[in-house]
Amino acid sequence: MMGPSHALSGAAVWLTGCWALDQFAGYEQSPLAIAVGTAVCAGGALFPDLDLSGKVTANKGGATVARTFGVVSLFVAEVMEKISLGVYTATKLSKDPKRDNGHRTLTHTLPFTVLVGWGTTALCTAYGKWAVIGILFFMIGLALRGLFDEWAKRAGWVIITLISLAAAYFTYLNLPGDRGYPMLGVAVGVGCFVHILGDMITSAGVPILWPIPIKRRMWRMIGIPNKIAVEVGGKVETKILRTAFTIVSLLAVLGMAGTAVLRRFNIEV
Repeated sequence: MMGPSHALSGAAVWLTGCWALDQFAGYEQSPLAIAVGTAVCAGGALFPDLDLSGKVTANKGGATVARTFGVVSLFVAEVMEKISLGVYTATKLSKDPKRDNGHRTLTHTLPFTVLVGWGTTALCTAYGKWAVIGILFFMIGLALRGLFDEWAKRAGWVIITLISLAAAYFTYLNLPGDRGYPMLGVAVGVGCFVHILGDMITSAGVPILWPIPIKRRMWRMIGIPNKIAVEVGGKVETKILRTAFTIVSLLAVLGMAGTAVLRRFNIEV
């Protein structure tokens, strides 16, 4: 799927999860905590495409995530693409095809998703506020780039960078630290997993079973049959799926808002 669809799916999943935790487990969060988790999950749902690089010197090409912070993120995407290709080449088996790029390989696997989620929490726990600000800065930037794609194109990467930095610092100053750190890791991990699921419904598929070898293939792409697969950038994705993600997000927000109002007036929910 395309960047905006990935970001919307991450936001929808996180908001729905927040509503479910609030409704059935009594896990109440502040509006700021919900907003931060949603932004981080939406950003995380773009993160796996960091393996799709463009032209660094020309500041062109690449996936949505690669263009978020201009030449800096394009350079990081170039590095990640080469790392992914290196891992693919080093681990491929006899029936795995030869590749000249690393897109939809390492960063589209479950081990990578777990590593990123765990690593986010570990970094925040070990290095405190600077790690939190850095992760929020990066993920909020991705969320802005994905959720507000057309506006982000017009605004440019400099504006995105400045807004992301300001939002990250404001959030750190106001978000309670007792529950915030682990939730950041969960949000990033969930976002990456949602991205993988989104790519699984396209014809290309993802190597979700890696590193389990199957019939002399380590990197078998798993997806749904081509006849029912979603066309990347097609009407099903841009019209139906994005509309569905938006409606689900709004319903979850309205559900949590309604519950909060009832609690405020001491009405049993």
